[in-house]
Amino acid sequence: MADIASHPKQNAARPQLTSTMRSSSYLSDNQEYRPPRQPEPHHGIDTVVEDIPASASPKPGLPFNGVPSEDNPPTIVESGVNHSFSHPNCAPLSGRRTDRLIATLFYKSAVGANGSRSPAKGGLSDSNESLPANLAPTTNIDAFPLEPPTQESEQLDHLYGSYISPLCITSLLHLMSTFPQPRDADLPHSSHRCLDNRESPRVVELTLAPAPCPKYLSLSDLRKHEIIYRFEREWNVDVALQRDLVWRRHPRLVVFDMDSTLITQEVIELMAETVKDPPDLPARVADITHRAMLGELEFEASFRERVALLKGVSGSLFDELRPVLEVTKGARELIKALKRLGVKTAVLSGGFQPLTSWLAQDLGIDYAYANEVVVVDGKLTGQATGTIVGRERKRDLLVEIAAKEKIDLAQVVAVGDGANDLLMLDKAGLGVAWNAKPRVQMEADARLNGESLLDLLFLFGFTSEEVDTLVE
Repeated sequence: MADIASHPKQNAARPQLTSTMRSSSYLSDNQEYRPPRQPEPHHGIDTVVEDIPASASPKPGLPFNGVPSEDNPPTIVESGVNHSFSHPNCAPLSGRRTDRLIATLFYKSAVGANGSRSPAKGGLSDSNESLPANLAPTTNIDAFPLEPPTQESEQLDHLYGSYISPLCITSLLHLMSTFPQPRDADLPHSSHRCLDNRESPRVVELTLAPAPCPKYLSLSDLRKHEIIYRFEREWNVDVALQRDLVWRRHPRLVVFDMDSTLITQEVIELMAETVKDPPDLPARVADITHRAMLGELEFEASFRERVALLKGVSGSLFDELRPVLEVTKGARELIKALKRLGVKTAVLSGGFQPLTSWLAQDLGIDYAYANEVVVVDGKLTGQATGTIVGRERKRDLLVEIAAKEKIDLAQVVAVGDGANDLLMLDKAGLGVAWNAKPRVQMEADARLNGESLLDLLFLFGFTSEEVDTLVE
């Protein structure tokens, strides 16, 4: 035993801690698996919503990572990604109401290769018109004009581009800033959308907030303000101003005039041109029509006077005129788009019921009203029956159709071009003058001077991409 104790067994060497080990644990040093790092604790929304008192959160708040305030700018840098966060079109603060004005700008014409101006071609794909080389804005700052031209007849698009340029938008923003703002209003801000083409837009929608103080200047007066008119002249645009209300985006009834609106002609003039006897009949009818559209003659009296000139004409004339009617560009597609949106449509014409009813059926319009003429033995007697569809009758029919369909007048849009449309345009929530006479342009809520009636959809906030979807 003593020998055994004095000569212990020589066992193999046991593992020893050495300087090459990273820790005091052999297992931890040599294992392949590493437990995942514990994720950072998740903080609730109270840590990022502004103006939350410190006592409301049981944990210390994270650094700012979302909602801008005076202390935290709206540019956020997180995980190497930069993004902006702002509130120009958000819901208003609790207890306040939205006060935004929508300005829709339509560029009116293009410049030809010879430098001459021509009316806009209309449609949704004409935004890529460019100035000829000798008229385009220069990129050389030394050659750049130091001030706009002094001649009023020379629009500024002649210098800055035949589309709605950034300078045009900036000019409108500066103009709108000159109107008094409501007391205690937020600082003015704006945003814009190019509704058809972001590089050279023909249609741009501006959202302005706050709107000019209505106590100082009503929306109706603002639309007719001389400074707005001068801006339109300078930049060769139409400016349509609307309150940013839900009714703007969701119309439920659109009412049209027929002659020079849904079609490009005046029917009674077409009838006079078809009738060869007496030879001066077309000129006499056209003169009466022109004076009536300008508001120089009462429409009912002028209509009866023109119908009397057609006494003895064959009643089959209406059938002969159907193939001659020229539907305004975009009208057929517009009606299709409105039907897909569930919007009711109507045509209220100061012309003749046989042609108006046929056109409404051809286009798919829901309601059609016009004048009934007396036909005896296959010939016109030169007389009309019933109430003449003039300015008062058009307004009353609009109200009747809206009541029948249970539609609020704020969701009614009326489109026309003549003085006999003014009461109808005024009664609707939005009255649109379409290539109208000067008086109608000034009286209407909005004016469009293009060639495609599809432009009407831009007033509701649709983009050209959305319009194409509706009409495809």
